[in-house]
Amino acid sequence: MIWLTWRQFRAQAVVTAAILAVLAVLLLVTGLHLAALYRGAGVTGCAANRDCAQMATGFLQSLAESFYRALYIFGAALLLIVPAVIGIFWGAPLIAKELESGTFRLAWNQSVTRDRWLTAKIGILGLTSMATAGLLSLMLGWWAAPIDKAAILAGPGTFAFGRFNAVMFDVRGVVPLGFAAFAFALGVLVGLVVRRTVPAMAITVAVFAAVQIVMPLAIRPHLITPVRDTTAVTASVIQGLGTNGSGSQLSVFAAAPNLPGAWIYSNQVVTASGSTSLGSVPQACQSISPQGFRSCATALAQMHLRQVVVYQPADRYWTFQWLELGIFLTAAILLAWGCFWWVRRRLS
Repeated sequence: MIWLTWRQFRAQAVVTAAILAVLAVLLLVTGLHLAALYRGAGVTGCAANRDCAQMATGFLQSLAESFYRALYIFGAALLLIVPAVIGIFWGAPLIAKELESGTFRLAWNQSVTRDRWLTAKIGILGLTSMATAGLLSLMLGWWAAPIDKAAILAGPGTFAFGRFNAVMFDVRGVVPLGFAAFAFALGVLVGLVVRRTVPAMAITVAVFAAVQIVMPLAIRPHLITPVRDTTAVTASVIQGLGTNGSGSQLSVFAAAPNLPGAWIYSNQVVTASGSTSLGSVPQACQSISPQGFRSCATALAQMHLRQVVVYQPADRYWTFQWLELGIFLTAAILLAWGCFWWVRRRLS
């Protein structure tokens, strides 16, 4: 069965290996030059330098109109869609095509059990799927490391995003392996149930896309209880204020704390009692000129307001990565178990 599975899959394997080889050469050549540019910008080893953020911003701005920016975005997009492609073109047709043509009966009549037949197919292609996504993640992660490090120091406002960004989190570290395993197992099970290749491919991409949207929005934020910091609002952190339609209710905007690489859920200014309703606008803020904003900020600071920041520290990044990998590997195992159950009980 191993030899037969390889014979059926060898065309896809050769094409995939060729693409990875070409991409590896491209990333190696350009990655070495990108790392040299990063060192030349002075960002390396500047953790104790107050100008780190400016230097990192300058480095990213120097790449804004270059080939490196395009390759950075292309790499992120590629890793985002590769698991879906694996589920659509490797997972969904794997069994569905044999059910359509009836060739699965030939294998079963050659003294090959259903479990052995399915184990060979799911095991070989499932591990290949994870290896492909893992190797791609490793190569692109190495290449993009200078840009990712600079993005942490520079903060928002650049073309590169922080590691906890909903998209960037899915295309770095070990999460792509989990996505690939899940998408492949999902495609196989859908193909088994639907028994038609094209409909199975369509259902697989729809379900996987929904999972990619739901995970960062509804599940990931709740995997670990966030940190909640409360500090007094001073005049120096006040960046602006707003009012309701009638101008009677106040809202204050405070600068986010310096938390490089953190995932900030919310940044609110509340009263000493914790209410988000700050009351009426102080007299000093009734009519603000550019010169008078300092007086307004001082008056706001005297209201004993509190800044509440809810966030995940940067050092929890890999905890989130391994948790999410575990979730998707568990889901993939359950989907694979569903494949075996379906073949034993429902397939004839």
